[in-house]
Amino acid sequence: MNTMDESALAIARGAVGFMPDDEGLALYEAGVRAAPVGPLLEIGSYCGKSAVYLGSAARAGGTVLFTVDHHRGSEENQAGWEHHDSRVVDPETGRMDTLPFFRRTVERAGLEDVVLAVVGDSPTLAAYWTTPLGLLFIDGGHSEEAAGADYDSWAHFVAPGGVLAIHDVFEDPDDGGQAPFHVWQRAVDTGGFEPETQQGSLRTLRRVKGSPT
Repeated sequence: MNTMDESALAIARGAVGFMPDDEGLALYEAGVRAAPVGPLLEIGSYCGKSAVYLGSAARAGGTVLFTVDHHRGSEENQAGWEHHDSRVVDPETGRMDTLPFFRRTVERAGLEDVVLAVVGDSPTLAAYWTTPLGLLFIDGGHSEEAAGADYDSWAHFVAPGGVLAIHDVFEDPDDGGQAPFHVWQRAVDTGGFEPETQQGSLRTLRRVKGSPT
């Protein structure tokens, strides 16, 4: 079984972010499985924790990872919300700016040659995107509107046999917000995906071969 480089794993574990290590390793394994199908793409990079797991998988599989984030933080990251972190606020502008943290994380992990950062709005980029994907990881905004838009914009790019990974999937509202779970339900019910694995709040699905993309 392919194992993640220990130095990169240490960087991932130490990076600012919200992904537990067991979920990160499960994401890495999903990326390795998906790499032969096509490049990997994540929505919601924050400070680069998940990009190290997926970037390591991309390197192991001989492909690349595209990371899509405006780096201004999701709604739940803003001041006054539960997941706000004042460390990522630019003192000059008073706005969140996670891009410097992201770049430093990827550089420390030695993954700059395989992690390609796209700074901007996810649906806007998707409108101009054409490349089939081996893996799509949805971990951007967790509102119904944001999560739904990311799924609508990107899911059809997952190639047959490719993987859709969704973070923060909670069936019980007492455990967390429902938007990622609703995206998971849509993928299973109407999107041509079959459930594959579950680790904590991370779920993966595989695009059924022969299903429409």
